[in-house]
Amino acid sequence: MSPRPGTGTQVHALILAAGKGRRMRSGRVKLLHVIGGAPMVCHVARAVQALKPRMLAAVVGNQAEEVSRALRDDPNLAEGIRFVTQAQQLGTAHAVLQAKFLVGARARGRDTALIILNGDVPLIRPSTLRALLARHRRSGAAATVLSTVVQDPDGYGRVLRDDSGRFTSIVEHRDATPSQRRVNEVNSGLYCADASLLFDALARIGKDNSQGEYYLPDLFPILARDGHRIEAYPHPDDFEVLGVNDRSELADAGKILYRRRAEELMESGVTILDPDCTYIDPGVTVGADTVIHPMARLQGATRIGRGCTIGAMAHITDSRLGNDVQVLDACVISDSRVKDAVRIGPFAHLRPGTRLEDGVHVGNFVEVKKSKLGRGTKAGHLTYLGDSVIGKECNIGAGTITCNFDGFRKHETKLGDGVFIGSDTQLVAPVTLRRGAYVGAGSTITRDVPADALALTRAEMSIRKGWARRYRDRMRREKNRAGGKR
Repeated sequence: MSPRPGTGTQVHALILAAGKGRRMRSGRVKLLHVIGGAPMVCHVARAVQALKPRMLAAVVGNQAEEVSRALRDDPNLAEGIRFVTQAQQLGTAHAVLQAKFLVGARARGRDTALIILNGDVPLIRPSTLRALLARHRRSGAAATVLSTVVQDPDGYGRVLRDDSGRFTSIVEHRDATPSQRRVNEVNSGLYCADASLLFDALARIGKDNSQGEYYLPDLFPILARDGHRIEAYPHPDDFEVLGVNDRSELADAGKILYRRRAEELMESGVTILDPDCTYIDPGVTVGADTVIHPMARLQGATRIGRGCTIGAMAHITDSRLGNDVQVLDACVISDSRVKDAVRIGPFAHLRPGTRLEDGVHVGNFVEVKKSKLGRGTKAGHLTYLGDSVIGKECNIGAGTITCNFDGFRKHETKLGDGVFIGSDTQLVAPVTLRRGAYVGAGSTITRDVPADALALTRAEMSIRKGWARRYRDRMRREKNRAGGKR
């Protein structure tokens, strides 16, 4: 055995992200399929990042540029992830060898532990990785594999132990004997190894197997023959560590991720009426005493304040809501900022660039785009407000629209404080209505309106007495004549 245990005080991490994942039946590599609001490989990187490794790297191959971009662009990942390319997919050992100069140059003897994991395990928890690292350090092993027990081990590498229960090796399913295939303890593909010993052992791995590939698990017997201790650490949750292989498993993993986040939020004081039908991305935060109704979807970098109500089928993405906000049923909110005590919906749409100050009311079938509504302003019904700056305590009547596009450019509408807009009004931008102005219902406003003025563009109303009676009589006569001809 090794003369002294490796302390692994310095930790590096390597994500294997070069494969395609043919069982997904997709033009995209498996790792780019979205689960819980992010490509699955990003969930893996986030979990590893929680361990604060000195270096985090990924081995990319199939669609390397797209996988690298997904990891670089993830706002929940710190900058500095490194990439190495596996141009030919010749096996997992070959993939790790591509990172030899990246990792090996930073290794400090047996003080450097390298965590290796696949990019298709989006359910992996930081606590599981910490436990693997701790077991590796305590045992003094040169390499430790995370194993798990499954009912149906078909297709997985089997973990083999001697009569005393000590781990000896891993054999792939295709190369296993009938008796070995009856073993239910399998390889998860998660490893922790001493970087100083790893790469020398990897260089001695051959490919005398049914796949003709360089298998990473083959390093264990090599390290054992060199007199080093090797370990297999069983984990009780097989679905967490065995990853996603097809779209059915992708859907199942998504349910688990959403349920996890719902449970975390409920423990922090959020009411979720039906956690199994509520979809909250892991990066979303929600304040205490907020109530979330079924079928709500909260995605991206969304931040919800305290004491809010999120209605059924609301869809909120990359937005910030203050305290005591009411979002009623079937609202869509994207990249918007909403302050305190705002009421939205039902069936309202806040498009990117919307800013609602305290106490604003945006009602049913109101659409707001790239506009700011001042404190206490109300737009209750059937209205479109685009490219607008609207002051405090304004009233926007039903059917009002800002005509902001002339076919070539967008133009801005400005309303001062206390402006009153009557129903069925068109505000043809660019136009400014100053403080306290009134607009009569049914008007089309094409020029600026001074403060405290009334603007009207309706035609003068006329009344023709008896016209309706004469019209009805004429219609009846025509109907009778038409009936007599049949």
